[in-house]
Order: sequence, then structure tokens, then C-alpha cells
Amino acid sequence: MNPLTLHRVNDQVVRVLTRQGECVGNLKLIGNVWKFKALGHDAGGHLIPGGGPLTGRHNMAFAVLDEAAVSAALLA
Repeated sequence: MNPLTLHRVNDQVVRVLTRQGECVGNLKLIGNVWKFKALGHDAGGHLIPGGGPLTGRHNMAFAVLDEAAVSAALLA
């Protein structure tokens, strides 16, 4: 998988996209910590919270939004 990019939605939500533009989850500011919330889709295209290619990283926490560090941690 290629490195991920971060795209701010608002002050508390940041989308996490592949280089191809596929959304694989969101980072949500909970308290003072950014938590990764994985997203996926089933064969019918229905959204699966906690699913997708990064489901094993669901709820991973980050102290700061650093695109390189987030990408490296989620793809490790």
C-alpha cells in the first residue's frame, strides 16, 4: 500500500486516504488524542465501521497529526 495522506474535514475529524483517493478511515480528536477509526466497504458497497484494509489499526492513537508518522504507523 502506498503512503497515506491526511485531509482535514473539520477541527475534530481528518480523513485518511490512500494515494489513489480511497478513504481507509478517519482520525477523530477524542480528548487530546487523535484516534484512528478504520472504514471499509462490503461487496455491496455498504460502509463497514472498523473494517477495511486497516482494520487491525482501528483505535490506534496519535498525540499529533504528522502525516509521515501517521502513515508509517498505520502501514507498519
